[in-house]
Amino acid sequence: MQNARSQNLLLFHFVVVLFGFTSVLGALISLKALPLVIYRMGIASLGLAIFFLIFYPEYFRLKKALWGKVILGGVIIGVHWVTFFYAIKIAGVSLALSMMATGALITALLDPIFNKRKLLGYELLFGGITALGIAIIYRAEFEHIIGITVALFSAFLSAVFTILNGKMVKEARPITLSFYELIVGTLVGIVVAYATNQFHVEAFLLKDWDLLWILILALLCTSFAFNMSIKVMRHLSSFTIMMVINLEPIYGILLSIAIWNEKAFLSTNFYVGFLIVIAAILMNGIYKHRKEAQKKSVQS
Repeated sequence: MQNARSQNLLLFHFVVVLFGFTSVLGALISLKALPLVIYRMGIASLGLAIFFLIFYPEYFRLKKALWGKVILGGVIIGVHWVTFFYAIKIAGVSLALSMMATGALITALLDPIFNKRKLLGYELLFGGITALGIAIIYRAEFEHIIGITVALFSAFLSAVFTILNGKMVKEARPITLSFYELIVGTLVGIVVAYATNQFHVEAFLLKDWDLLWILILALLCTSFAFNMSIKVMRHLSSFTIMMVINLEPIYGILLSIAIWNEKAFLSTNFYVGFLIVIAAILMNGIYKHRKEAQKKSVQS
């Protein structure tokens, strides 16, 4: 049992590295954000469709009552990825990922609103610490204020998407939800591209290694990574999963440093702000875990 847990923990760390590598691939691919996301979502949904057809045809089934929320989720995830890659294009990997690191705490702060519960004191505390880290990053890299703001908005959309799926996952398979949300996101991307005069051959023209990077992004970092992230949930606790996911921005920044060396380095104050954000996320996770453990011990 312990051996299975260790293997799945190692596998999940690899999955999170793949999530972090997404930002690096976004910087490597020459396409603009919107065509890039259309390629990613389209190929990823095709990969999942082939997977369903071969192994689990029943995964295509979805309750009619969920279609409205699935369409909304597809729109949100599509806009999230467009803003995420756009932030990378204009501000770089490190800055974009530092803002994406706030997603976990934004989720914690939005959850009381969506689920109509009281906002807890520790959530305000860790949210305030995160805001301090963000403020330091803004001051340290003010010339990238647009990119930072776009990335922060992208993190907000990611949090809304997480909360929305958190409710739907009780009624449908996560992988089925993801499949249809990817299809909706692809269609929405195509419509937006057409409306903004980006739906032409030149905008989707691949150069050099673009095809390879897009296939890795769509099939390995999206379809495969998503499947594996669901599989490990059988062996890892939700707390362990959350804590490992919080390492995504760190893995992404380390990968960008390894690939681009000095290009990835920013000011000292940026890393101070980034460390404050990460520390707040980790403290929030640890505190919640201890509270849940104490609650269970009292009930038993």
